Amino acid sequence: MRVTIYHNPRCGKSRQTLQLLKGQGIDPVIVEYLKTPPNTEELEAILQKLGVGPRDLMRTKEAEYKALGLGDLSLDRATLMNAMIAHPILIERPIVVTDTQAALGRPPEAVLALDLGAE
Repeated sequence: MRVTIYHNPRCGKSRQTLQLLKGQGIDPVIVEYLKTPPNTEELEAILQKLGVGPRDLMRTKEAEYKALGLGDLSLDRATLMNAMIAHPILIERPIVVTDTQAALGRPPEAVLALDLGAE
């Protein structure tokens, strides 16, 4: 089974989640999403697997969130997703994704709820 982590190596929770996966015998595909942000299709798949909307996956304390006026509740899904793709710092991290599931690693142990099928 393919396990992918959307990772920011500067983030403590992201590093802890990666270490936790490796401790479970998982060698995930690591996507440094600040360098390689998800495209619209990938972000939509992540949101679907998480069962949340774009706003639920946004880092609301980032300067970009305020600068772009993303707190405006009238903004539609496409606008929010486009902002996340253009400014990946807005995407909460880490996110662990399998073929059928996803989990936000906050706390890192939350990813253990996934069926990871150690390789």
